[in-house]
Amino acid sequence: MPECSVQQLDAHELTAQIRQRARQIGFDLVGIAPATPSMYRDYLRDWLDDGQAGSMQYLHNRFAERTDPSAYVTGARSVICVAINYHVELEPIVEDDRQHHGRIARYALGDDYHETIKSKLHELADWVKTRAPGAQTRCSVDTAPVMEKELAARAGVGWIGKNTCLINEQIGSWLLLGEVITTLELPIDQPAIDRCGTCRRCIDACPTGAITEPYKLDARRCISYLTIEHRDDIPTEFHPAIGEWLYGCDICQDVCPWNSKAPIAMDASLQPRFATGTIDLRRVQEWSQEDYRSSLRGSAMKRVKLPQLQRNARIVQANLKGKDRCKTLDEELVSDR
Repeated sequence: MPECSVQQLDAHELTAQIRQRARQIGFDLVGIAPATPSMYRDYLRDWLDDGQAGSMQYLHNRFAERTDPSAYVTGARSVICVAINYHVELEPIVEDDRQHHGRIARYALGDDYHETIKSKLHELADWVKTRAPGAQTRCSVDTAPVMEKELAARAGVGWIGKNTCLINEQIGSWLLLGEVITTLELPIDQPAIDRCGTCRRCIDACPTGAITEPYKLDARRCISYLTIEHRDDIPTEFHPAIGEWLYGCDICQDVCPWNSKAPIAMDASLQPRFATGTIDLRRVQEWSQEDYRSSLRGSAMKRVKLPQLQRNARIVQANLKGKDRCKTLDEELVSDR
């Protein structure tokens, strides 16, 4: 793709217009990063070689492109990084229903965010090309070989926290990311400052010890990985720690202080299909393939096939039954006093 430059003053003016247009389209945050090689290239290689990606073999593919935006998009000079808040409001669950309901990670409660973000990214990219004829663009959501959290941090959208999530000072870590990689050379933003400090709440709260040390995650121990990406039987040692999580996990985000005042997401497509953020496990275990397809049509939850979802449901149901038995025993002990 040909390189496209703009005059210095025009570049700053265009960048300001890009920010404004991105927000009009529905992105909550926007920043510009240079399309330069990743500073985490060696770390990623060591992490993969150590097997910490588990069965996610696709992360081994296209390594050169994954660690260099200009290898992914020939002639790339800048990356427009955007983010959408997905901190949706949930209704409280009735206590009597809790023993039969599994929790779903917030990002998967609404419509499939890949489609939501992709359409907005293409709208932004098309607009950019009307303002800078000759510019080439390529849109990316998290299925592309792009180190999007690092790019977003370079663009000042947020910093990578100790739980490895991107955190923004105003919104917190409930962020869905996207990128427009372009041959335009745009003025770049200052990287975000790490504000985690001495806090280690996410590390201490993780029930499986997946955050092995600050900023390092062993996917093989992560509940999100185990319930979504892992296709085989989940090792029994992790069953109790999975707790109520049917799909994904939000524990390390729920405890993060930066999320204590997170604003409520307004994007209509991200509003929860399941108002309490949970689903009846009995329904899931009885689903046929047609039930599965119709119930999860247009949802990111289809990332997990029906056999794996029912596997998860059995684990969660067993955990909830065990918790209910313990509660009954506690009540009996109190009444005997």
